[in-house]
This record gives sequence, C-alpha cells and structure tokens, in this order.
Amino acid sequence: MPRSLELGLNRIFRSRWGVAIVLAVIVLAIIGIARLFADGNDSPSPLGNASPGPTVSVDPKQDDSIIDTEPPPSPSTTPGRAQPEAVAYAFSSAWADHRNVTPKAWRAQLLPNSTSKLADELDGVDPSSVPADRVLGRPSLVPVSATVVNAVVTMDTGKLSLRLISPDGHWRVDGIDWDPA
Repeated sequence: MPRSLELGLNRIFRSRWGVAIVLAVIVLAIIGIARLFADGNDSPSPLGNASPGPTVSVDPKQDDSIIDTEPPPSPSTTPGRAQPEAVAYAFSSAWADHRNVTPKAWRAQLLPNSTSKLADELDGVDPSSVPADRVLGRPSLVPVSATVVNAVVTMDTGKLSLRLISPDGHWRVDGIDWDPA
C-alpha cells in the first residue's frame, strides 16, 4: 500500500495540474477553517440597531486645530551678544569669502559663528566648492522658537539657508543648506 501511495503522489506532484489542484485544496481548507472559527455574522448591522454610545458634540466656536495659530516666540538674545540676523549675515559673508584662502583659514572665519557640531562637519571642506561669491541682501528670519531661528540669505547664485540655535542666549549657526538659483 505505501508503494502505491508513493507512486500516486509522485504522479500528482509531477504535473502542473496536480500541483494546482493540491494548492486549491489547501486554500479552500484554510478558508473553511477561518469561517469555522469566525462568528458567522458578515452582514453589517442596520442603522436602527446601532449600539448606544457617547454622543460627541463640538462647539463650532472652539478652536480644535492642531496648528498653533499664535506667532512663534521672538528670539531671545543675552544682552551684549549679536542678534540672529547679524550672526547669519556674518556667517554667510565668511562662507562666501572663499577665494584665495586656505581651507584652514576659511574654516577659521566660520568658527566664531558656528556650533561645534557644524565646525566638525566643515572640517576638511574645500572652500573652492562654495557655490557663491557674495551676499546680496539682508537675511530674512523665520523664528521657530525662542532658541531656534531659520535664516535665508540671498547670495549671487542662490539662497543660503541657515539654522541658528541659541541654547544659552548666544546665537550660532548649527546647520546650512544651499538652494541654487
């Protein structure tokens, strides 16, 4: 008996039709078992038989938006320290001053207005790769919080975006991004 069972299964699994039939039987068995364990109530309940639950009412005059409608707080600076606009302008001017200067001297120009994180990222950067030569306008500031400001400086070949932070009231550039014109 086992030899005939082996030959029968061998014939089934060697043909495409046999494998397809075996797979169909397995899928039907899985569906049947799933229906056996399901509660059997596939139809949605009519609206009249909805379960009683709490009624939610919203006051239309109340602001329920996620977006904060209040303006962000003004950036705060320790007395005697440079304002974020001045720091952004000084940094972008030093960044654009890259002709006829060594990488070490160029980086040294940026250090007074950079965080240590940004200074580490600028280590080894070749100043000849800077895509701008001069600042064209004053930085436009977008306050994010009292200690974070985004500044956009218009340069001769694009826009330099700077992220300034001031955890201690002393503004420094923490991140830069370039948007070519």
